[in-house]
Amino acid sequence: MQFPGRQRKVIANPKAELYRHCLQFYGQPPLENISLTEFETFAVERLKLLKTVENLGVSHVKGSELYTNKLDKEFSNLHFPYKIEVKDDAKVGPTEYEKRRKDHISHFILRLAYCQTEDLRRWFIQQEVDLFRYRFNALASTYKTSFLQHNNLHYDTVGLEEKMVLSDKLISSSYAVSGCKVEDQDYYKVPFQDALDLVRNRKVYLKAGYVYIPNQDIIITVLNDFRTQLSKALALTARSLPTVLSDERLQPLLSHLSHAYVGQDYSIQKSIGKISLEQIDPLSGKSFPLCMRQLHQSLRESHHLRHGGRMQYGLFLKGIGLTLDQALQFWRSEFTKGKVDMDKFDKAYAYSIRHMFGKEGKRTDYTPYSCMKVILSNPPSQGDHHGCPFRHSDAELLKQKLQSYKVSPSGIAQILDLVKGMHYQLACQKYFELTHNIEDSGFSLNHPNQYFLESQKLLGGAREVKREADPPQRAPDAAVKQPPNPQPLAEMTEDLDAYFQDG
Repeated sequence: MQFPGRQRKVIANPKAELYRHCLQFYGQPPLENISLTEFETFAVERLKLLKTVENLGVSHVKGSELYTNKLDKEFSNLHFPYKIEVKDDAKVGPTEYEKRRKDHISHFILRLAYCQTEDLRRWFIQQEVDLFRYRFNALASTYKTSFLQHNNLHYDTVGLEEKMVLSDKLISSSYAVSGCKVEDQDYYKVPFQDALDLVRNRKVYLKAGYVYIPNQDIIITVLNDFRTQLSKALALTARSLPTVLSDERLQPLLSHLSHAYVGQDYSIQKSIGKISLEQIDPLSGKSFPLCMRQLHQSLRESHHLRHGGRMQYGLFLKGIGLTLDQALQFWRSEFTKGKVDMDKFDKAYAYSIRHMFGKEGKRTDYTPYSCMKVILSNPPSQGDHHGCPFRHSDAELLKQKLQSYKVSPSGIAQILDLVKGMHYQLACQKYFELTHNIEDSGFSLNHPNQYFLESQKLLGGAREVKREADPPQRAPDAAVKQPPNPQPLAEMTEDLDAYFQDG
């Protein structure tokens, strides 16, 4: 496809010019045609990468060894470039070229999707800045210099003679080079107005309108340039967005892309043995995420759940192995303990349970809700028990609930800090770690059924469970039967229009 609103610029040798370097400022939009399939694939894979960057940025110290190792693995899995992999950048091999091409195009696709609101722009900029920082820091010193030159960032390197003359001042002015020899360090000479943060914090030597920045700190200035350029570019993209959205092929993809759930489809777990009804109570205390544990407890206490709770909890139980007959027996048994008699249950509730399993209506085989859908769609009102406790509960009520589940005071404090920062899925992941007595869960939580499976693996209750390869991305409630010309991304993101817009 083509990105409209830009003048075509002829490039004699795209491999040598556009993708000369493995890192970009993304100043020039892609000018080639791509298929909708490639458009969708590139977008989803970059979104996975950015969500990993977000999760690791909260759960680990940015730049730490663990943070770097986890991001290294993600880059390798998704085939994105992140460090120089060829000796001569002008002769990029086909594999590396395709990585750089995907990096370039995928950035601009998400730029289209994330320019639509201020909240989306803020999230996109933050993740792209963190991603850029990681990739820039992975470069060798010579490649950092070539990147600056390639992007017309006129940061002159300081010669050996000048460094020796200013040796004492350079060492005393920067913590980054304390204990090092000046001659072994690369310095950049930059106009002071381009490094105001470093000047303000007195981290650099200032002379005659220029600052002398050691190699370790040049990233601060480069990131400021990158952030400024990206912010301006998103504002410009937002102005031209109506033209792009007029394309009926792209409109549904871009409208929902920023809300996408990009994890495993939990509609069918062929390898999981069916659970018995007697197992539900003990499993709820050991392996249910807090949202489902809350629903189960409310159902047992009041013998009723309203529609939102029945859908959220019923699909979760379906996903962990409950059959239709078991589900009918489970809900009938519980509801008839309350104010619903057998006849009323069969008339008012049994149909919706069969519908949930694709046996009524349009025969849609509904899938369990993802964390994102639980958090963002159909918020609970008075008398409801569905939703995400980390998103929808008052902080004091959440604290009391966690205390009742024997979470330690320090653990509760960690969870509440994550909730305060609106990192609800990470708060749930911390709850998983605390209730399973582990330091690092080793996965990024995106789905209540994922929580259950990981818990069962850890507790030894799912030794025979074999996960199949991730199927094509689908919506939390997408149908199994696909239309003749499916648009998996649009289906995958159905009903998530409020992502990043809720406070």
